[in-house]
Amino acid sequence: MPNRQTDALFQLVKSLGKSEKRNFKLFVKRNTDSDELKIIRLFDALEKMQEYDEASLLKKNKSIRKQQLSNIKAHLYKQLLASLRIIRDENNVDLQLHEQMDHARILFNKGLYLQSLKQLDKLKETARAYHQLTYLQQALFFEKKIEALYITRSMQDRADKLSAESDAVNTALNLVNQLSNLSLQLYSWYIRHGHARNSQDMQNIRDYFNSHLPPEVTAASGFYEKLYLCQSYCWYAFIRKDFLQYYRYSQKWADLFEQYPGLLKVETASYIKGMHNLMSAHFNLLNIKGLAETIRQFEQFTKTKLVQQYENNRIIAYQYLYTSRINLYFLQGQFTKGLRLVPFLEDMLKKYEPYLDTHRVMVFYYKIACLYFGSGNNEKAIDYLNRIINQKGDLRTDLQCYARLLHLIAHYELGNFELLEYLIKSVYRYMSKMGNLTQVEEVMFGFLRQSFRVGAHALKPEFEKLLVKLRKFEGNPLESRAFVYLDVISWLESKISGVHVQDIMREKFMLGKRKVSR
Repeated sequence: MPNRQTDALFQLVKSLGKSEKRNFKLFVKRNTDSDELKIIRLFDALEKMQEYDEASLLKKNKSIRKQQLSNIKAHLYKQLLASLRIIRDENNVDLQLHEQMDHARILFNKGLYLQSLKQLDKLKETARAYHQLTYLQQALFFEKKIEALYITRSMQDRADKLSAESDAVNTALNLVNQLSNLSLQLYSWYIRHGHARNSQDMQNIRDYFNSHLPPEVTAASGFYEKLYLCQSYCWYAFIRKDFLQYYRYSQKWADLFEQYPGLLKVETASYIKGMHNLMSAHFNLLNIKGLAETIRQFEQFTKTKLVQQYENNRIIAYQYLYTSRINLYFLQGQFTKGLRLVPFLEDMLKKYEPYLDTHRVMVFYYKIACLYFGSGNNEKAIDYLNRIINQKGDLRTDLQCYARLLHLIAHYELGNFELLEYLIKSVYRYMSKMGNLTQVEEVMFGFLRQSFRVGAHALKPEFEKLLVKLRKFEGNPLESRAFVYLDVISWLESKISGVHVQDIMREKFMLGKRKVSR
């Protein structure tokens, strides 16, 4: 059976560019007397395959026995990494620092201690320039080792200076570690649960943040301390749906790379993530102009060498660019126009399937479903929502819940009343189990249950009553989750007025009247 996603070697081969493939073959042939190595034949076979299929691979390559395949694959994988390692990449500071450390160790092993120390000085200079504290720590540790073993007489008071340098680096690293831990834990909480569900979630997140924010954070002066501090405040604000604070720290996150321009090539992925959060903040604040301008800036950045040269940067940049474009269509109420992106999204999801995480794919499915729902194509909306509902795992339980709720509403729109009674009970049980039921959802479920007993002629007054009830919750931060994920208010207004939902939303934004976020 094809197994593209789980075969690491196949993924690595398929990720190679033309120059990398050419370099690999030159590397292998340069290190052997034979041009007919089995690993080259295996490489050629994998390169031609569209999906990894071991049975087909062995059938077409009789010289490779099944008992040998595992060892040959392991050897090929190792050789591929070795060939990639020797390709000099001027933008990859990590590889440069590794190379300098390797040279220092080689000279040390040769007994050339002063030359080794000179290499370490170069390493430290590079590490300081790019705020690479862990490499700086390694260099200092190696220097102390040399000084403890040999009398180099390379500098007076060297012991005091090395000790002071080491203490300063360790202090900075400790702060970076605490802030990165805080940022990661907050992000992990959001991936599992989404936005805060109730007052207990709000209190728990507040207590956790305040107890884990280092007291010495006011002394943060380096790039990474500031970066992780911005990230921590971003996730903290986003979870609590404090979108103004979320915007402020997303902007600070992006601005860091203007203060430290040299770090852009080192932390390109972090910059991309920061711009994604900035675009999301504009979206949540309903700032169409700000979102459109930031998308324009980000789109220009995606065309640069820093993005195009690296598969990882290109993949995540395209994900966030498409997400923001969809969000802009949401704000403009142009769902039908937004559907033009769907073929490109489908191609991207298929092309980068092995590299995309489940969470990001679920987000795309939900946004595509919202485009179809907003444009009136409930059948297609249900198709994409089913992809989320059928997804196993406990990621984004909030998204799972609201996918089910939108799925329920789409069936209601289609008049599938024979399914609705079962779906209402099923979705209600699921949301209750996941702790996602708020007063807004309780009111909506009550309306859906009652609507079975009301004739079509009497539905309009019932929609009006439901709208009045829900408007009372619009300003309540603990009830805003439903308005973040589903624009129920606009949907009800469309049912009452008989105007298409995307027309309702477009008119609101043109008049600047919309008060809730998607």
